[in-house]
Amino acid sequence: MKITAAVSHGPQEPFAIEELDLDGPRDGEVLVRLVATGVCHTDLTIKGMLPDGLAYVLGHEGAGVVEEVGRDVTGVRPGDQVLLSFNSCGTCLPCSAGRPGYCDSFRVLNTGGTRPDGSTVLTKDGTPVLGSFFGQSSFASHVITTPQNTVVVPDDVDLRIAAPLGCGIQTGAGAVLNVLRPGDGSRFVVYGAGGVGLAALMAAVTTGATAVVAVDPVPARRELALKLGATAVIDPADGDPVEAVRELTQGGATHALDTTAKPAVISGGVKALGGGGTLVMVGIGAPDVTVDVQDMISGGKSLRGSIEGDAVPHDFLPRLLEMRAAGQLPVEELISFYPFAEINRAVDDTRSGAAVKPVLVF
Repeated sequence: MKITAAVSHGPQEPFAIEELDLDGPRDGEVLVRLVATGVCHTDLTIKGMLPDGLAYVLGHEGAGVVEEVGRDVTGVRPGDQVLLSFNSCGTCLPCSAGRPGYCDSFRVLNTGGTRPDGSTVLTKDGTPVLGSFFGQSSFASHVITTPQNTVVVPDDVDLRIAAPLGCGIQTGAGAVLNVLRPGDGSRFVVYGAGGVGLAALMAAVTTGATAVVAVDPVPARRELALKLGATAVIDPADGDPVEAVRELTQGGATHALDTTAKPAVISGGVKALGGGGTLVMVGIGAPDVTVDVQDMISGGKSLRGSIEGDAVPHDFLPRLLEMRAAGQLPVEELISFYPFAEINRAVDDTRSGAAVKPVLVF
């Protein structure tokens, strides 16, 4: 079938709106007509790594309506409203242990650009176009997914607002609720108040933490953090953020999250932990970070990574929707809407910080 997609042709090229051909769903696959999709920094990071001239459809925060299902599909029917998330095999040891973010086939299923058998779901004039990004490639009017990364949601859910839950909101909130798990009296700090960081902040507010601190250089984002429940905010340009964090958390954070992927921020975040504190990293960036091992040992500190907030999407996305319905996760405060055709304006606003969480509407 003919669809419209935003195609990347290289790291410096803007997305090009093009007509492509999309395969129908094979056995075990699902065809979804998109209503909206979020724009995530991961899309832009991966775009920046792609070679010139390689046609690739990115996007991985899709929300839409099921139009058709292939044979052997259960739990998803035409007409269902769905949120799309990352893909996983569902059968390997990590998946069986409830940790699909660490699926043995994660790279093949999410960033390989093809189906597991090497075929592409997208072509243009008979030439393959890479897709299946995070099992969806949601920068397109229609996508092929699987039941494994397709979560049915109630018909009254506003898909435009719910779209970012599939990755950015899930990552931030999941890192707090599933990994860090702060409780009463905890002292939480988030480095970076973008969509992931503010989702984490909103989740931390619900845990009974006595200090919820956001560190970000953008004034508007610090103001939004305060609106969403932060007890304090820090401009890293105002002085040493390590000392500022220690002062605001009465000796150091018990729980911290880095969304910046900046080595200096991560090493500073470890220093700013109190005894027994933990820092979780969720950003993709420079591969090398220097930390003071003696400080970590003597302070009993922990540093670990997390993919997709260690979430099981079929369980966690409904939980996030329940939190939003209860007023605990007002994700609409983060969202700026853009027509799909204006994806490059949304990208520019993401990079400049003008938009916290752009959502493209079809």
